[in-house]
Amino acid sequence: MALTLQPQSIEAVARELGLDPDRLIPWGRQKAKIELSALEGEPRGKGRLILVSAINPTPAGEGKTTTAIGLAMGMRRLGKKTALCLREPSLGPVFGVKGGGTGGGKASLVPSDDINLHFTGDLHALTAAHNLLSAMIDNAIHFRERVGQTEGVDPRRVTWGRALDMNDRSLRNVIVGLGGPNGGVARSDRFDITAASEIMAIAALATGPEDLERRLARILVGESYDRKPITAGDLGASSAMTAVLRDALMPNLVQTAEGGPAIVHLGPFANIAHGCNSVIATRLGLQLGDYTVTEAGFGMDLGGEKFLDIKCRALGAWPRLVVLVATLRALKMHGGVAVKEASRPNPEALLRGLEHLDHHLATLQRYGLPAVVAVNRFPDDSDEELRQIEEAARARGATAVRSEGFARGGEGTLDLARIVSDLADQGDASPPAPRYMYELTDPLDQKIRKIARGVYGADDVAFSAQALKDIERIRSLGHGDVPVCMAKTQLSLSDDPSRVGRPSGFTLQVRELRLSAGAGFAVALTGDILTMPGLPRVPAAHRIRLLPDGRITGLMQND
Repeated sequence: MALTLQPQSIEAVARELGLDPDRLIPWGRQKAKIELSALEGEPRGKGRLILVSAINPTPAGEGKTTTAIGLAMGMRRLGKKTALCLREPSLGPVFGVKGGGTGGGKASLVPSDDINLHFTGDLHALTAAHNLLSAMIDNAIHFRERVGQTEGVDPRRVTWGRALDMNDRSLRNVIVGLGGPNGGVARSDRFDITAASEIMAIAALATGPEDLERRLARILVGESYDRKPITAGDLGASSAMTAVLRDALMPNLVQTAEGGPAIVHLGPFANIAHGCNSVIATRLGLQLGDYTVTEAGFGMDLGGEKFLDIKCRALGAWPRLVVLVATLRALKMHGGVAVKEASRPNPEALLRGLEHLDHHLATLQRYGLPAVVAVNRFPDDSDEELRQIEEAARARGATAVRSEGFARGGEGTLDLARIVSDLADQGDASPPAPRYMYELTDPLDQKIRKIARGVYGADDVAFSAQALKDIERIRSLGHGDVPVCMAKTQLSLSDDPSRVGRPSGFTLQVRELRLSAGAGFAVALTGDILTMPGLPRVPAAHRIRLLPDGRITGLMQND
């Protein structure tokens, strides 16, 4: 049968992946939910896992999602049965700085508008489940309920906030319960963006409905008047929350612009959460595809590290290789030039920026993973500077390949697809074994130090007095053996966003730790990282328009 290189029916997309269309729940004409029963039975694919990561992002852009989509397109053109597994966009970045999250140019997903906006309602369901728990906490406070064997929820010690799928700095710190006795009990509160909610992390790591409910029940919401921990399970909230999330737990099937299958599901941020799509979606890709292409948010130091140290532990799988996305412009910015100058030839700045690339390649060697550098090529890129990248990658034992997925779709990524699929195939006889940055039995402070030194290049870590108290509390609650989820700026290897390139001689500052008992990790907050972003001075929302024919423009930066 001839390969289709344009969008096809969602049933045809499912058949191409080896998925029975009867397992689909149509959600409009071009998207569908996949029933969890599709995970049952023996694997039908060879399950070679390929992680797409990147150097630290810059205003020049790297195109990681575009490269991941283009790579899947190229592999499909080579006849490789490929499952593309990506995260869902969040409305905050769509209307903020970043714009949509469905790729770009000819390497994009269909239906792009739907995916970037409400899609199948997953993020709305997560927001509702989060705020259902918030409401039940305040209800227990209002009626002065005894919770379990405690004296009731102490409103001064509630640690669970509220959530909203939108950037809104005004909601970072709020007062709720105003309006007298009928308005509840007045207390301070906060909003997190939904992508940073523990509910998002839980749903992305859960293996099914039962595991989801167990995780939801473990959520710590605060303490009682007698200083005992109170959970969502203690409040009787977890069963209703699981019901709200029934459909959101099912992954979504869409397609690339060339008709190839894409499983798009959930989307925790990588700078304030673990930054990977769902375990369920990736397992489905591994079960059905010979190759599963997935990405982790932001750079290798954030989403990449968390994919390997958090998600792979839950997934029970390990990548064959990592594709590290870079551009000449971004590397020159890491070499110290301004974004306006980054498109101009500058071999000296590129040489300095290549130290940043070398750091990430060295990190991958610590993980024992082969690396392919995908150079997302722009039309005005210098061949001489492209050869500089190729030589630098070779010196570190990696291969650099030029990629033109944005301009040419799958045709522009065939070289990348050949090298990636060949390298993945070479692991059949002896696949890379998991090599984590730390052991779960390490003390929490030691885990953080190993990440800071081994992944960021820090000299050491300094813990605030509050962070040390948090570590002791987490240990005393019996959660000292959980992985660590670092909340750190994506713009630098350090915790200072202004330090581009390959910083050295710095000490990572950890100001606070939050236990996400349901997700099963501890979040270490560094620097000025925020869990509720704000809109920029000129939001992307200004350029978004609904046209008379029903199409939407302005969702992507290149519109």
